[in-house]
Amino acid sequence: MTSAPEPPAVRSPSSSSSSAPWRGGALRELTTVAEVVDACGDDDLIVWAAQGMRPGVRAWALGDAVAVASPGASRRDRLAVGGSAACALPLVRHALAESGPTYRLFGDVELIMEMSARVEGLTEAVPFSWMVTTSLAPADAAGGREGRGREPESMPESMPESMPESVAGSEPGWLGPAAGPEVGELLARANPSSYAVPGIARVSRWAGVRDAAEALVAVAADAWSAPTVGLLAGVATAERARGRGLAERVCRFVTAALLADHGRAALMVDDWNGSAVRLYERLGYARRRVAANRVG
Repeated sequence: MTSAPEPPAVRSPSSSSSSAPWRGGALRELTTVAEVVDACGDDDLIVWAAQGMRPGVRAWALGDAVAVASPGASRRDRLAVGGSAACALPLVRHALAESGPTYRLFGDVELIMEMSARVEGLTEAVPFSWMVTTSLAPADAAGGREGRGREPESMPESMPESMPESVAGSEPGWLGPAAGPEVGELLARANPSSYAVPGIARVSRWAGVRDAAEALVAVAADAWSAPTVGLLAGVATAERARGRGLAERVCRFVTAALLADHGRAALMVDDWNGSAVRLYERLGYARRRVAANRVG
């Protein structure tokens, strides 16, 4: 492995980063969405992290690398990074010095692994998947099956194949603000580790499916969406209603809305959750292996 270029001098977070010197080019701060899009080649992960350059977001470019410090993006202060390791290494060091130790690196798994090994004080990288689509795949008449987990997973073997019609589910639709407590209760039982919960800033709206008794049995959220990349989050299905394809139906509904509003839809999913990955692939999402870590 060739050695990386010498990094620029790291300055205090209060100093300007608009003209930091580096022998491979000038480190510059990006201040508009158009600058971020141009610098990263419209990379959906980087553009999502920029969140429309809302207040508090900062971004930098150095050579072919881009870093975006995005506070509270999907419940985390995220430092999304892309580009070659040679340019990303000094850029990440600079961005961490500017943004502070609460920010977690977020990017393609190989790059984040490289940063873990070469940036002082970073924890071991944790891999997961970023999935994105620009079009919704045709619906499968057979429907999907889901079970427990952070996202839909396979139905337990002990669960019967046929489920009562009382939990067959209505057509998915957007829920009003009054449904917040119901959504919270369902998440607490079916997906307690969900990042998206009612009342959290930038969790914009919830879609749901109800059973014949009007009880909420499946939900998904439009959350932390950026102008050109919508985010699907907060997927959960009541245990008694699993195996009916309800999560696939509500995720299809939300994905269609995200595509109509933003042009692209994305989500994050744990790599261990193979059934969820397959569900999202059926909807048309393509998988990208990513990782995250933070200052220890």
